Amino acid sequence: MKTIEVTELVLRDAHQSLMATRMAMEDMVAALEDLDKAGFWSLECWGGATYDACIRFLNEDPWERLRTFRKLLPNSRLQMLLRGQNLLGYRHYQDMVVDRFVEKSAENGMDVFRVFDALNDLRNLEQPIAAVKRTGKHAQGTICYTVSPLHTVQGFVDMARKLVEMGCDSICIKDMAALLKPQPASDIVTGIKAACGEKMPVHVHVHATTGVTLVSLMKSIEAGADVVDTAISSLSLGPGHNPTESLVEMLEGTGYTTRLDKARLLKIRDHFARVRPRYGEFLSNITGVDTEIFDSQIPGGMISNMESQLKQQGAAGKMKEVLEEVPRVREVAGFPPLVTPSSQIVGTQAVFNVMMGRYKVLTGEFADLMLGYYGETIGPRDPEVIKLAQEKAGKPPITCRPADMLEPEWDRLRASALALTGCNGSDEDVLTAAMFPQVAPKSVTRGPRTWAAILVPPKGRNPFETRFSTR
Repeated sequence: MKTIEVTELVLRDAHQSLMATRMAMEDMVAALEDLDKAGFWSLECWGGATYDACIRFLNEDPWERLRTFRKLLPNSRLQMLLRGQNLLGYRHYQDMVVDRFVEKSAENGMDVFRVFDALNDLRNLEQPIAAVKRTGKHAQGTICYTVSPLHTVQGFVDMARKLVEMGCDSICIKDMAALLKPQPASDIVTGIKAACGEKMPVHVHVHATTGVTLVSLMKSIEAGADVVDTAISSLSLGPGHNPTESLVEMLEGTGYTTRLDKARLLKIRDHFARVRPRYGEFLSNITGVDTEIFDSQIPGGMISNMESQLKQQGAAGKMKEVLEEVPRVREVAGFPPLVTPSSQIVGTQAVFNVMMGRYKVLTGEFADLMLGYYGETIGPRDPEVIKLAQEKAGKPPITCRPADMLEPEWDRLRASALALTGCNGSDEDVLTAAMFPQVAPKSVTRGPRTWAAILVPPKGRNPFETRFSTR
């Protein structure tokens, strides 16, 4: 009987995918004891868009959120999603900034760093993986799964082998858009185990949007996967993930099992079932299965955010046109996987194309993508759009590792942060200001609330009451 380990996503990717990352810390605290004792391999609780949402919408200090998780989850591995050289922002950062971020994340309680690059450009993973290894924490090298005429099973296996050579402690197949069908899942896991050794842990992350990926998890497990990602059922499915309880039941009688406590899972389920209705205005319109995602390839975390953005612009009816435009933009850009930030870059350009005419307006980020400032793509980029990008950006295309173009910037970033009223001078505040320079000044000046009041709610206050910032 082989034990399949499970990573629970309810504290991060589940609510990012279903409710635009809006869940406040106060709505998680009451479930943490059960999560801590339920038997998960790890709890993904930080990274991705949560850092941004904390300071932009929730008036929270993301570092305090991490420290609170560390305090209240003493028996758990804490896991985060790290965007390679982009950290948690939307541009590349110089190597010293990458090192400092990883050091402070580890110091504040992070255990497992799932490190990915939006383009699968291994050059953008070298520095963050090395930084994680220096802290003694778990470096999980990540393959962003996607489908195109140029992506192959052997190509993904070769990438896994190179990640192991870089020192990764495990390999994750990250399927951010529910594209991983059962047979490719089996083939890739089998290939990785053959190329990297049976002892190299393989972790499989899928979304549920297309309706096929619970079968993909089963085929991955049968092929040798060691850990899979799920989300508690009350925050699952749609553009989110497969239900944790369903995985447990699926494995009964198969020769595989989990270490999960079913009674605690039900308590966790009930808690988030009570919480979910409070976020109704942010919930994704996708509640069932959408196989059209096989064409658009938009990841779950982006769909709910894109819906929210289009609603705010009074253009909710344009969603179908935007989804049809996304694969065309992706081909022009060289078939990048669609994951943060490439998904936002391609998705936003698709919105501009639909609203204003094809490539009449280019975002600065899309221009940088076309010019190589995010890294190399698997396919060639459209030369006519490259010319437009050069005109927009006023700089030439590059082929080197993008971070090699950056001058040391830590001292400058620190000086800029210290000039903000309310900055406490910590590396954490400097990193917040560095990654979100447009948002951080308001956040630091206001002073995000701490969690003493949440751990012990004031008398008479409903601990589940969620207050949203209007910012």
